[in-house]
Amino acid sequence: MWRQTLSGALIGLLAAFSAAEDARADPKEGGQIARQWCSGCHLVAANQTGAVPQGPPSFLSVAHSGMTAAQLRAFLSHPHGPMPDLALTRAEIDNLIDYIESLR
Repeated sequence: MWRQTLSGALIGLLAAFSAAEDARADPKEGGQIARQWCSGCHLVAANQTGAVPQGPPSFLSVAHSGMTAAQLRAFLSHPHGPMPDLALTRAEIDNLIDYIESLR
Protein backbone atom coordinates (compact mmCIF):
# COMPACT_ATOMS: atom_id res chain seq x y z
CA MET A 1 0.00 0.00 0.00
CA TRP A 2 2.71 2.49 0.97
CA ARG A 3 4.62 1.64 -2.20
CA GLN A 4 1.60 2.58 -4.31
CA THR A 5 1.29 5.85 -2.38
CA LEU A 6 5.00 6.56 -2.81
CA SER A 7 4.85 5.69 -6.51
CA GLY A 8 1.83 7.94 -6.97
CA ALA A 9 3.58 10.80 -5.20
CA LEU A 10 6.70 10.40 -7.33
CA ILE A 11 4.67 10.32 -10.53
CA GLY A 12 2.83 13.45 -9.40
CA LEU A 13 6.11 15.24 -8.66
CA LEU A 14 7.55 14.26 -12.03
CA ALA A 15 4.41 15.45 -13.81
CA ALA A 16 4.51 18.76 -11.94
CA PHE A 17 8.20 19.20 -12.76
CA SER A 18 7.54 18.40 -16.39
CA ALA A 19 4.68 20.92 -16.52
CA ALA A 20 6.91 23.56 -14.96
CA GLU A 21 9.56 22.85 -17.58
CA ASP A 22 6.95 23.29 -20.32
CA ALA A 23 5.79 26.63 -18.93
CA ARG A 24 8.18 29.07 -20.57
CA ALA A 25 8.47 32.77 -19.96
CA ASP A 26 6.97 35.01 -22.61
CA PRO A 27 8.94 38.13 -23.62
CA LYS A 28 5.80 39.63 -25.24
CA GLU A 29 3.97 39.39 -21.91
CA GLY A 30 7.08 40.84 -20.24
CA GLY A 31 7.00 43.77 -22.65
CA GLN A 32 3.37 44.40 -21.75
CA ILE A 33 4.22 44.34 -18.03
CA ALA A 34 7.12 46.73 -18.67
CA ARG A 35 4.88 49.16 -20.57
CA GLN A 36 2.18 48.95 -17.91
CA TRP A 37 4.23 49.13 -14.70
CA CYS A 38 7.74 50.33 -15.53
CA SER A 39 7.43 52.88 -18.34
CA GLY A 40 6.50 55.74 -16.02
CA CYS A 41 10.12 55.86 -14.84
CA HIS A 42 12.16 53.65 -17.20
CA LEU A 43 12.59 53.70 -20.94
CA VAL A 44 11.36 50.20 -21.69
CA ALA A 45 11.37 50.39 -25.50
CA ALA A 46 13.44 52.23 -28.10
CA ASN A 47 10.46 54.20 -29.40
CA GLN A 48 9.18 55.24 -25.96
CA THR A 49 8.87 58.86 -24.88
CA GLY A 50 7.89 60.32 -21.56
CA ALA A 51 10.09 58.55 -19.00
CA VAL A 52 12.48 60.47 -16.81
CA PRO A 53 15.49 60.98 -19.14
CA GLN A 54 18.13 61.25 -16.39
CA GLY A 55 16.34 58.89 -14.04
CA PRO A 56 16.49 55.13 -13.64
CA PRO A 57 18.36 53.04 -16.21
CA SER A 58 16.67 52.12 -19.46
CA PHE A 59 15.79 48.49 -20.01
CA LEU A 60 18.27 48.46 -22.89
CA SER A 61 21.09 49.49 -20.53
CA VAL A 62 19.95 46.85 -18.01
CA ALA A 63 19.96 44.26 -20.79
CA HIS A 64 23.58 45.15 -21.61
CA SER A 65 24.70 45.55 -17.99
CA GLY A 66 25.89 41.96 -17.63
CA MET A 67 23.28 41.11 -14.99
CA THR A 68 22.30 37.46 -15.12
CA ALA A 69 18.72 36.23 -15.07
CA ALA A 70 19.26 35.14 -11.45
CA GLN A 71 20.46 38.63 -10.49
CA LEU A 72 17.50 40.25 -12.25
CA ARG A 73 15.14 37.82 -10.52
CA ALA A 74 16.59 38.66 -7.10
CA PHE A 75 16.33 42.39 -7.78
CA LEU A 76 12.76 42.21 -9.07
CA SER A 77 11.70 39.96 -6.19
CA HIS A 78 13.02 42.44 -3.61
CA PRO A 79 12.99 45.93 -5.12
CA HIS A 80 14.83 48.69 -3.33
CA GLY A 81 15.44 52.40 -3.51
CA PRO A 82 12.70 54.49 -5.06
CA MET A 83 11.36 51.50 -6.99
CA PRO A 84 7.90 50.55 -5.71
CA ASP A 85 7.11 47.03 -4.60
CA LEU A 86 4.89 45.86 -7.45
CA ALA A 87 4.36 42.41 -5.91
CA LEU A 88 4.95 40.69 -9.25
CA THR A 89 4.25 36.97 -9.48
CA ARG A 90 7.05 34.56 -10.38
CA ALA A 91 5.60 34.17 -13.87
CA GLU A 92 5.47 37.96 -14.34
CA ILE A 93 9.07 38.29 -13.17
CA ASP A 94 10.14 35.51 -15.57
CA ASN A 95 8.29 37.23 -18.43
CA LEU A 96 9.89 40.57 -17.57
CA ILE A 97 13.35 38.99 -17.46
CA ASP A 98 12.74 37.33 -20.83
CA TYR A 99 11.71 40.71 -22.24
CA ILE A 100 14.87 42.37 -20.89
CA GLU A 101 17.00 39.54 -22.26
CA SER A 102 15.29 39.92 -25.67
CA LEU A 103 16.74 43.44 -25.84
CA ARG A 104 20.32 42.10 -25.90
